[in-house]
Amino acid sequence: MARIARYVFDMLPGFGAGLLAYLLLLPPRRKRLAARGLSSGAAREAAMALFWAYCGGMAVLTLVPQPGYVTAALMGHTAPYFDVSQLSRRVSLIPFSQLDSLFNILGNIVMFLPFGCFAALLWRGFRWNRAVLLSFAVTAFIECWQLFVGRYFDVDDIIFNALGVFGGWLLGIAAKRLFSRPAEQLRTARLDSSHSEV
Repeated sequence: MARIARYVFDMLPGFGAGLLAYLLLLPPRRKRLAARGLSSGAAREAAMALFWAYCGGMAVLTLVPQPGYVTAALMGHTAPYFDVSQLSRRVSLIPFSQLDSLFNILGNIVMFLPFGCFAALLWRGFRWNRAVLLSFAVTAFIECWQLFVGRYFDVDDIIFNALGVFGGWLLGIAAKRLFSRPAEQLRTARLDSSHSEV
């Protein structure tokens, strides 16, 4: 439990940055929706804010030299960012050859569930093929980026993270079917109608 709390603490600067990005992009996004004859209600905007905060948190957890790097930097402890030394020792391309603890395996899956879940709930036409593409694109980018900040590229992480994104998409689809009325509030609506878009 302490380990999970530490990860959440390390994500806090990213949550703030994600919310700031959401607020900065809100006016042009609303303008673009209005130009298409669409509006976004309070429930959808709350979910969008949560999604942006989550993305910011995940960025400071996965795209830096180590978890806690941003928090330490904010407190004045600096360290080199880009590190491409010993690349060959930091790459694992054989699936399941270096399986870590069950905590890390489950963590790699669970931490990426929101990507797929939010996408399924918030965007029209986000079908299984897009979920698969998103899952591999996001996780492969993160793993490749980590090579340049002194971390490891592990194909297992891509597999488990992608499972998390796709699993999240399945949860989002299930939630839309089980809770269709609340899920309607997370979709854009026509400005001239009370019916939301698919």
